[in-house]
Amino acid sequence: MLNSKLSNGVQNIEISGIRKFSNKVAEVEGAISLTLGQPDFPVPAKVKEAMIAAINENKTQYTSNAGLVELRNEISKYLKRFQINYDKDEICITVGGTEGIFDVFAALINSGDKVLIPNPAFPAYESCTKLLGGKAIYYNLTGNDFSIDFEALESIIKNEKPKVMVVTYPSNPTGAILDKEGKEKLHKIIKENDIIVVSDEIYSELCYADKYYSLAQCEDIRSKVIIVSGFSKIFSMTGLRVGYVCADEPYINAILKTHQYTTTCAASIAQYGALDGLKYSLPDAAYMKEEFKKRRDFVYKELKDIGFEVSLPKGAFYIFPSIKKFGMKSEEFCESLLVEGKVAMVPGSAFGNNGEGFTRISYACSMEELEESMNRIRKWINAK
Repeated sequence: MLNSKLSNGVQNIEISGIRKFSNKVAEVEGAISLTLGQPDFPVPAKVKEAMIAAINENKTQYTSNAGLVELRNEISKYLKRFQINYDKDEICITVGGTEGIFDVFAALINSGDKVLIPNPAFPAYESCTKLLGGKAIYYNLTGNDFSIDFEALESIIKNEKPKVMVVTYPSNPTGAILDKEGKEKLHKIIKENDIIVVSDEIYSELCYADKYYSLAQCEDIRSKVIIVSGFSKIFSMTGLRVGYVCADEPYINAILKTHQYTTTCAASIAQYGALDGLKYSLPDAAYMKEEFKKRRDFVYKELKDIGFEVSLPKGAFYIFPSIKKFGMKSEEFCESLLVEGKVAMVPGSAFGNNGEGFTRISYACSMEELEESMNRIRKWINAK
């Protein structure tokens, strides 16, 4: 009887496989969790001070729906460092990147519209599509570097004619980035087709390559590209929930409508924190990036030594080793490792069927935890 009262959209989605598995950690005493994308660094001091000052100065009223003008101006300046140009009126502050994704999808998707999603990918893209009555279709990320098969992608777009395409770099879960050649090939495809790109760039500050590439840098397709990003990872402020969306004026006006009726505005004090983060705390972000890079190198070397087949990630703070040689499905592998080895990873299947045969490790925790985790994994593997 209850199901008859629920929307088709909500019945067509599941709780995130990431959260589902991270919740199991509490059931295993002494387990170490490598599941969530939660940096272990404290929020930068200037961010904290700005939020405390905002409370003390009673800056706790509504902001405009689009967010603080000062913050939107600062985001505009920040993006110019990446050769990405949006002015304050083309930016909307959201309650984290996830609300940004939902707002964008709600502004674009009608029932039956097709949304082209990378596989494997962050599960919110598929779930938001289904929740809104859209149809999720997929393009596979293949090879050791989880790159796009551009010939296959062109064929999918030609045959399926999707309305929206999701691009996410640096990638969760693979750690892959968009390189110059990939950007040029995607640019050509987007230019030649009637399609809107939603580019999730929440990990843009965690790109380990010398140069950062984004489709939003291409001015001639600017009207076809929407950016979703935020401050959760850059300033270790995941629970403070400040994200943003950037888009050409007709799109941002529509996105602002969906944001207005889902949220009204992001928390004022968190917005003031993000503002001072951009003004004063980018050196903190640079320090965190260097530390993540050291952790990445350590985990990569350890996994290779243990016997995993794994590619070196070039962004974010995830690594996505293959477990195919162990003869277990990813969920079975992760369940066994958690119960017997007391280390939690996320099954690759949580990110789509193309993630089966892999697991995601977040190296956003301390080096001490990573060292102990690798020792436990080695011991567990050797006992098999």
